Amino acid sequence: MKKVKILVTGGAGFIGGNFIHFMLKKYSHYRIYNLDALTYAGDLTKHKEFETNSNYKFVKGDITNREELLQLFEVEKFDYVVHFAAESHVDRSIIDPGIFVKTNVIGTQNLLDAARQYGIKKFVHVSTDEVYGELDLDPTTFFTEDTPLQPNSPYSASKASSDLLVRAYHETYKLPVNITRCSNNYGPYHFPEKLIPLTISRVLNDEKVPIYGDGKNIRDWLHVLDHCSAIDLVMHDGVNGEVYNVGGHNEKTNLEVVQTIIKALGKSEELILFVEDRLGHDKRYAIDPSKLEKLGWKSIYNFDTGIAQTIQWYVENEQWWNEILNGDYQKYFEK
Repeated sequence: MKKVKILVTGGAGFIGGNFIHFMLKKYSHYRIYNLDALTYAGDLTKHKEFETNSNYKFVKGDITNREELLQLFEVEKFDYVVHFAAESHVDRSIIDPGIFVKTNVIGTQNLLDAARQYGIKKFVHVSTDEVYGELDLDPTTFFTEDTPLQPNSPYSASKASSDLLVRAYHETYKLPVNITRCSNNYGPYHFPEKLIPLTISRVLNDEKVPIYGDGKNIRDWLHVLDHCSAIDLVMHDGVNGEVYNVGGHNEKTNLEVVQTIIKALGKSEELILFVEDRLGHDKRYAIDPSKLEKLGWKSIYNFDTGIAQTIQWYVENEQWWNEILNGDYQKYFEK
């Protein structure tokens, strides 16, 4: 059987890395190319088990390098592109918006041009619910695919810009594309600067856990493997040009998430430290995934089950996140 070639950009990151695990375990006739620039959040140690797998290949490269990208497409003749690569941390975007525009907008345009030139079967662009802005606290309101884009941070503005480019390449050039917009992900291999892994690592070390403002900002939590199954479905069965929202229907305040982790680890809530709120901090995100569910997707994890498994994973894999925190993971590629 002919190998199906899939280019995964940002595969050394959290969601892209889990997607590679998911696809390699599910499909024996798919060859996955992991293109990653290995910036601060890129970690190859999560792929140790696949280093001798002939269906996996790591390519160190930057999507902002147009010539290298075109050469890679010329040589490998990919069938699909699943585009995760992005600068994604809101706090960092507030400090330095420029790198977010370069990677998330210009990098995406370079990929679209390469995909168009070399005739790929499908370009799946992985985006975020943050492009919709914020919802009020009415529990009956949700983001749908028709919600206007109203991004409130430099990060979400750069993602909204890339979404519009992807749409334009479909409308103008008939490039076969889909856009997915997900709620907050959690699960194994999550970089420790994000809320859930940061909380777990700090609580395990009896360190203070910072929470912005009063902690009442609400997020819809989606297990990363549920997200991976959604992307897999969209890549194969998504209607060209369509947007699909991916949400878990697991709304929690940031404070509730932290309290859940503290309780599970048997520690005191005195570890909670309320800090000055983030600039432009959206109050609530929540997704209506019914369009994707009609396509055939169904989430497996509820939050209680998923967070318990995630906490246990971090307890059992302390060496991994300790290497992230002290920087040793960055030496792995060199070695």
